[in-house]
Amino acid sequence: MKYAFASNDNQRYLRSTSMKAHKKQIAVFCSTAWTSNELCTLNTNMSLMCRKLCSTILSEQFGQIVQCVGEDLFKHGAKPLGLIRHTTHLSIAKIKEALCVLIKYGFVIHNQTERGVEYSLVYERIIMILRYPRYMFFVKTVCGDEAEMMLEEVLKNGYITASEVIIKTYKRIEQSPSDLQPSIPVLKDKFELLVKNQFLMRSLYTEVVDEKTTEKPDYTLPDLNLGAIAKKIEGEDCDPGDSKIYWKVNFDRLTQDLRDQIIVSAMRKRLDENAGELIRQLLFLMYLRTASWADTSNPIPLVEIKDAVRKVNYPLLTQHLDQYLRLIEQDTSQFLKRVGDSGGGQYSVNMKEAFVQLAWTTLDNIVMERFGSKAARIFRLVRDKKYIEQEQIQQLAMIPAKEAKHLTYTLLQENYLQMQEIKKAGVSATPIKTFFLFHIDLNMVVHMEVEHCYHALYNTMQRRDYEVTSNKRMIDKQLRMQTLTSNLKEHGATEEQLAEIAEMMTPSEKQQLEKVQNTIKKLGITELQIDDTLFLLTMYLRYH
Repeated sequence: MKYAFASNDNQRYLRSTSMKAHKKQIAVFCSTAWTSNELCTLNTNMSLMCRKLCSTILSEQFGQIVQCVGEDLFKHGAKPLGLIRHTTHLSIAKIKEALCVLIKYGFVIHNQTERGVEYSLVYERIIMILRYPRYMFFVKTVCGDEAEMMLEEVLKNGYITASEVIIKTYKRIEQSPSDLQPSIPVLKDKFELLVKNQFLMRSLYTEVVDEKTTEKPDYTLPDLNLGAIAKKIEGEDCDPGDSKIYWKVNFDRLTQDLRDQIIVSAMRKRLDENAGELIRQLLFLMYLRTASWADTSNPIPLVEIKDAVRKVNYPLLTQHLDQYLRLIEQDTSQFLKRVGDSGGGQYSVNMKEAFVQLAWTTLDNIVMERFGSKAARIFRLVRDKKYIEQEQIQQLAMIPAKEAKHLTYTLLQENYLQMQEIKKAGVSATPIKTFFLFHIDLNMVVHMEVEHCYHALYNTMQRRDYEVTSNKRMIDKQLRMQTLTSNLKEHGATEEQLAEIAEMMTPSEKQQLEKVQNTIKKLGITELQIDDTLFLLTMYLRYH
């Protein structure tokens, strides 16, 4: 596999902070207008741009054979082995190898049917590869650098035993120039911390395809033999005590954490740091009494909220807790709702409504970037009025009539607005009067923007691939120079010898290479920023 998730990607993620930049990248990379027939297909999960994006990701990470099999399953749905061979024209051996890879990483699931074993693609898991750097960065902030390396090893391998993760991480730390010191007990503790936080879960090992297999999360830790692990690192053949106990990444938990980060960050930007911490504590309390993906939480008593806030170091929040609760409750974001008065008050976190408001805000920013502030004003006006006539838009938006009409019909053409025709029957002798009302179909617009995100990601990846391919000779030359310089330094080369190697690349080549590297870096940042928007919109769709 061609993973490149380590520190560079973390740096890329750290730089992706501007919400407006997300929307601008979508506007720059894709400005497609949709026909009514195309909009109807948006409700089906599998689209042409989604297929192209998944195909590109599979090609980058696993090569052409896996891409060919994955794309075939994407286009034609669940299929047995014989039909895959018929449509791909690959040999059975290559198809089996590709399916093994796809199953190992959770991209393909298999079910026993009357026709035999059928394979189907889980395209969301493939797109999730773009989110791996964010998962790793999150785990790094929660559990530390060693835990980040361990998560990366599990992501690279699909599923793996605990002892193998510890051994691979130990060797990586040993070879890395960082200040970290490799220690088997410390790595064992870090692995247990990942399992305790449910970032990793057991992967059930079965050699028989069961039609009704239901996998329940299992976080039972094995009894590892640290001495045997130490001997294996030195090259001896020992049994660490966890044979066939495999672990995989719990993507559902990581997705929940990223979802919670969005909610906390939104409230922090809307009010302040104390409000963000209060929402974080409310989410912790929500998990104690409510299912993780419930639309709204069960009532949380004020007494429990006060106890949770006292345990964190936020004196101002502790002092003004009632005021913060009132502010968040009365805020238009509608993240929090008061549902009872017993015990000083009871509150419920409304996840579904929170993502409705976040989706509206995202769409407002996208319309602003693509069509300007006046178009965004019209979009918000139609949103607030639900249904509105053209004349009312011109009056209430305070925009000249001609410009308002032009912007309204531009938004209609781009499918950010929809029009409904209403006929009012009159007296039999008079003609029927027709009204045209503008409104917004939020689900349709979100589906359209998800498709725009797929398109923008695909274009970004294609452009990055073009930059790398067209400058391959120069990039390879720099790598050879770096390798040669490193080898000579190890053998005690003089400064003159190192200077001679540095002069092998001309100033113009250095300038061109720097320009290419900056372009590739910007495209990488753009990719992560677009995925931020895609993640938020898919969270909205998950609740609707």
